Amino acid sequence: QVQLVESGGGLVQPGGSLRLSCAASAIIFNILDMGWYRQGPGKQRELVAVVRSGGSMHYADSVKGRFTISRDNGKKMVYLQMNSLNPEDTAVYYCNANFQQSDYWGQGTQVTVSS
Repeated sequence: QVQLVESGGGLVQPGGSLRLSCAASAIIFNILDMGWYRQGPGKQRELVAVVRSGGSMHYADSVKGRFTISRDNGKKMVYLQMNSLNPEDTAVYYCNANFQQSDYWGQGTQVTVSS
């Protein structure tokens, strides 16, 4: 069983930055593929970024060059640095852990980009 707790969301102006954090409780963290998803108002949940257990990363086209995902296996943490935010980034952001087709989710953290 994996429990995930997100933090770092909030209200930010367009062009601003936020850093999301996700703390995982897992006996063995470094075998997990870790990702961030988001669900905007009236939209389906979508993948934002993933960092796999081997270190490879993948980003949604809409966030490439603006967002950076990273992980700290020693601290069992995953981060999402979000720069150049725009109103279209407004969503609830969810931390995800995946291992052998089993998915675990955090409760989500709200990110609102507005002036």
